[in-house]
Amino acid sequence: KCSHLRLACQTEPKPYYTSKLWWCGITLLGLGEAGNFIAYGFAPIALVAPLGCVSVIGSAFISVLFLKKTMRAADILGGTLTVTGTYVLVTFAPNVPQELTARRIQTYLVSWPFLVYSILEIIIFCILLYFYKRKAVKHIVVLLMMVALLASLTVIAVKAVASMITLSAQGKMQLTYPVFYIMIVLMATSCAFQVKFLNQAVHLYEATAVVPVNFVFFTSSAIISGVIFYREFQSAALLSVFMFLFGCLLSFLGVFVIARNKREEHLQIPFIDCGLIPGKKLTGKIQPDSHSSRYGTLNNEDNSVKSQS
Repeated sequence: KCSHLRLACQTEPKPYYTSKLWWCGITLLGLGEAGNFIAYGFAPIALVAPLGCVSVIGSAFISVLFLKKTMRAADILGGTLTVTGTYVLVTFAPNVPQELTARRIQTYLVSWPFLVYSILEIIIFCILLYFYKRKAVKHIVVLLMMVALLASLTVIAVKAVASMITLSAQGKMQLTYPVFYIMIVLMATSCAFQVKFLNQAVHLYEATAVVPVNFVFFTSSAIISGVIFYREFQSAALLSVFMFLFGCLLSFLGVFVIARNKREEHLQIPFIDCGLIPGKKLTGKIQPDSHSSRYGTLNNEDNSVKSQS
């Protein structure tokens, strides 16, 4: 964002990919996603997925330093709620170590809870896709629900791939099993379609609405998939489950408070340059008043200019 703002202020704007600052940001983003990928190999999905709220807090506070945004009381309140919720969910998250070998993942794939879950997910996704394609229903909930359904498959595949790579690095080779490559294909495919529908949502709605709703849907679907596929809460106490869900609720609330009433910035151009319109100086302006019957015309009483308009 900082790179794009700097390039926009230049007299001769250059492509963003020529900016060293932009490449620095992309590199940091890649390192962060790599760390997120590795985390799935060592920690439960129910713990890793909700911690995505940290990026929302980071974005709110880092934007004050680099983008010169003003710190709002809502940002402080939302950050406090999110940090509190994060502490609670980390404290009560499932901590059942399990060695996810290729054979165990194969067993999970054909287990009846996951098969039932997969059938229900496919049915719901097909219904949403029907309304999206045939009925042209592009409501934010429809779009982000499809993203969340795909995300549940993505996190299952990501954890499986990361765990098998980790075990292989430790000397227990898992990369020779077909399930490893099946999971890679599932991860890449579901990720690609996620980007498609998420991009559509960002195109139609403000990011301030998309980010919190997508975070809630993604986190919920990831936790559900972890519970069903990897059985992460199988031996957890009822109090631990309740406190974990309470921590997630606090994090969700904090994200919504941070994003609430925050509007996207738009380039303010009250006038449009006339360019080389005959009869007008280069410094002249057109006022596009959409409420006037003369919308798009030159506000000049000269007859020759009127005729040219």
